[in-house]
Amino acid sequence: MNKLFFLFSVAFLGSLSALAQENNKQKTTSNTITKPKLVVGIVVDQMRWDYLFRYADRYTKDGFNRLLQEGFSCDNAMIPYTPTVTAAGHTCIYTGSVPAIHGIVGNDWYDKQTKSKMYCSQDNNDTIQSVGTSSKNGKQSPHNMLVTTIGDEIRLASNFTSKVIGIALKDRGSILPAGHSATAAYWYDITNGKWISSTYYAKSLPAWVNNFNALHVVDSFYKKGWNTLYPISTYNQSTTDVKPYESTPFGAEQKGFPYQLQQFVDKNYQPIAVTPFGNSMTLAMAKSAIENEKLGNGLATDMLCVSLSSTDYVGHNFGPNSIEAEDTYLRLDKELADFLQYLDKKIGKGAYTLFLSADHGAAHVPGFMAENKLPNGIFSENELKKELNSLLFSKFNVDKLITHVMNYQVYLNHELIDSIHADEKGINEIVIQYLLNSNYVSQAFLLTNLSTTTLNSKMKDMIANGYFPMRSGDIQFVLKPGYIDGGKTGTTHGVWSPYDAHIPMLYFGWGIKHGHSNREVYMTDIAPTITSLLHVQMPSGCVGKVVEEALK
Repeated sequence: MNKLFFLFSVAFLGSLSALAQENNKQKTTSNTITKPKLVVGIVVDQMRWDYLFRYADRYTKDGFNRLLQEGFSCDNAMIPYTPTVTAAGHTCIYTGSVPAIHGIVGNDWYDKQTKSKMYCSQDNNDTIQSVGTSSKNGKQSPHNMLVTTIGDEIRLASNFTSKVIGIALKDRGSILPAGHSATAAYWYDITNGKWISSTYYAKSLPAWVNNFNALHVVDSFYKKGWNTLYPISTYNQSTTDVKPYESTPFGAEQKGFPYQLQQFVDKNYQPIAVTPFGNSMTLAMAKSAIENEKLGNGLATDMLCVSLSSTDYVGHNFGPNSIEAEDTYLRLDKELADFLQYLDKKIGKGAYTLFLSADHGAAHVPGFMAENKLPNGIFSENELKKELNSLLFSKFNVDKLITHVMNYQVYLNHELIDSIHADEKGINEIVIQYLLNSNYVSQAFLLTNLSTTTLNSKMKDMIANGYFPMRSGDIQFVLKPGYIDGGKTGTTHGVWSPYDAHIPMLYFGWGIKHGHSNREVYMTDIAPTITSLLHVQMPSGCVGKVVEEALK
């Protein structure tokens, strides 16, 4: 009996000891917050959600399909505001906020305080100058963005020891995501074919950027030209190659594949953006930043914000149903596969967190829609402004009562209206009625009357989220689905409709589960999800919610 009691006691005490050790282990683990070495944000400019699956059978297993197979996909991610444009989209992703709060109401707007047209990353401060170029294309900063970004919060949480860098062909695609306290931001200057920056970040380019620029990467791509990756007859998700509603960005004589680009060498650095190779340059620059800035090698989490702009330029010129668009995404898939493999080796597989999304989608080209008997149409904001001013002149004998028509809003010339003591209410009624009588508008109203306007609740919320009084117009108009602000070739984006507002949202790597969700989530949810993962404060204007099901 004593022997049995002894053995039982030893076993019992052993169990208690093991339990205590496990509890201590759990306590130690729960009190030790581990983080990824690097966060990589990728925005694919103008990537409609359906591109994830439309070309999936031709994607490699290591690009988009790897993100889907190993990461977490939110298949019903929406933009919660209008207008759905580049600057607002990039800002929303990295701030978790909306234009009504962060202030970036478009790529451009009319600023009622300065009484001038403003570009989103324009900085008129005399101390801000271009770096790496003699042009004014570097006179930029995040000054107009009123809130913090993910990168700002990462920097704050690490007492500014983290590095945060933005890279994109477009200035706004680099500057706005990187944030106010960014270590650096670099963008492509079409005047010299080089990557440039601003004195907001540093007085001169670092040696590694100068070395990268010395490679003249753009000319090496020009010399190769652009032909399809696979036999052109296999592009079954696209229309035939040459269509009258596609633009000719490489010259009127070049209407289809293969595109000869040699004539641009050392002469014109802009056309590269309208090829898949603009994305190739951007990802090469991103790798160089990781190498030379030693991102992911410090004690604190670093962040790299990459925007791939060529998809937008190709989309605008050729449309979603072109061979050019399909080829661009097939090539991008290979580039992403290579980039992910690079991150695996350089940072460590499972040691970095990556998210991929888009700033907006795109409408089908109206010519393509007409060809297939689908609702479509075009109008011009510039022409509308002329028509409205002509109409008002006939009523009041005063010209230029409308200052701007942009972002699907009409801006009244309040100073002029006041100076002539004109009937502003009457002017508003005339403009609204003219809009309602046009064949492309479904609704028009004073923005100050939005809450009392009979409008679908989703559309009303999106318009409210995009309204910032000192930067927004006076009268909002809503286009009929399928209509765009454009001409006879190419397409654009900017409206509330799902083709512009339904975007991919993928999470991948450290701290991310594998799976997908059809729950409706929003672009604003990316920032709080990433900051929650990192255990840092969400950005100062954030209104999004954590996508909990994506996190381990």
